[in-house]
Amino acid sequence: MSVAKVIEITSSSKSGIEDAVRSGLGKVSETVQGIQGAWVNDIKVETDGNGNITEWRVNMRVTFVVQ
Repeated sequence: MSVAKVIEITSSSKSGIEDAVRSGLGKVSETVQGIQGAWVNDIKVETDGNGNITEWRVNMRVTFVVQ
């Protein structure tokens, strides 16, 4: 039998969504082992005064197996 836990994190990147997800998972993996996957449940952008995207933000749920 195994037990999984889900944590919710927010991550950002100036490059794009994929980079925001990758950097968030990379940071979580520094302290959490057994990551099984992530579910991106929200995407947001920050813009400058002209409507240009300055930062991508993702909110995601990360699932990992409890040791």
